[in-house]
Amino acid sequence: MRWTNEAVVADFLIPDDDDHMLRVQFRDEVIVRILDEMALSTEHESTPKEGLVANHFAYRVEGAVFESTQSETWRSTRSPANHYRFVTGWACVDVLSASEPSFEVINRVRISERDASGTTPQM
Repeated sequence: MRWTNEAVVADFLIPDDDDHMLRVQFRDEVIVRILDEMALSTEHESTPKEGLVANHFAYRVEGAVFESTQSETWRSTRSPANHYRFVTGWACVDVLSASEPSFEVINRVRISERDASGTTPQM
């Protein structure tokens, strides 16, 4: 995950695809939380755990503790904001944003393909 002047960007591995990744971008002000799935499972949500689908990882969540505990000022100035949750096999990324994310399948760049400065060559 990285922040640029234009967006917050997260690249996710695609199971059984060594050549591509899924890029998710938010182009608005956001609040982000990254945590282990185990920590998420111990969070006491006031809503039932409904809508989770096996082998899916992107959700729009309503009524979660993460959203309700943000400042009233942020919630009122970014209304209507949505809560997006990305659940992988290792972690959970929660994002609050007034804009919808964009999704794009990109070519996967391996670490060995980066140059000595740590940047990825242009393709």
